[in-house]
Amino acid sequence: MTTNNRDGADLKLEVVTLPVADLDRAKAFYTGLGWRLDADFVLGGARAIQFTPPGSACSIHFAPGTATAPPGSAQNLFLIVADLEQARAELTAKGVDVSAMFHRTPTGRADGPAPDRATYNSLATFSDPDGNGWVLQEVTARLPGRIDSGETTYAGVTDLAGALRRAAAAHGEHEQRTGEVDENWPDWYAEYLVSEQAGTEPPK
Repeated sequence: MTTNNRDGADLKLEVVTLPVADLDRAKAFYTGLGWRLDADFVLGGARAIQFTPPGSACSIHFAPGTATAPPGSAQNLFLIVADLEQARAELTAKGVDVSAMFHRTPTGRADGPAPDRATYNSLATFSDPDGNGWVLQEVTARLPGRIDSGETTYAGVTDLAGALRRAAAAHGEHEQRTGEVDENWPDWYAEYLVSEQAGTEPPK
């Protein structure tokens, strides 16, 4: 995603560094998650290891822990998912200790997914062997301004399939309101998908 300041340079967050105690242990863990190994070589006298989560534009690097950034000090690293239950099940099947689902409340947090399954509000957590902490966050619709409407993208097949199902349901309601079959449904779907990602008003 590019910045909203179209007159300035793009600033793309591409890599986050995780402090770890053992590079090979960290590599084994993230390999077990099924994340893509992009690199493992010596660069400038130091070993460079890079992984990318499925569907992510941002990758992770490992670095030996230091006094200012000890192993496990990277926390609240968000992984956005379209279906939290599915993501938890997949990680658990790979031997990851994932927390139960929880949701935010005005006074903190409560057990279980959000009562209305509100976008952004159902979460779960897990950690790597060093204690670096990840947060799974279920996002089914983006808030206004989050996505450039000219750059509609989906993280993967599951993400796109979910968006198409929501578009189909909304289009069915649209046809009920108009009382006729919409022969121009491809354009309607396209407008709906773009508006959902951009957080703008969907077609009527």
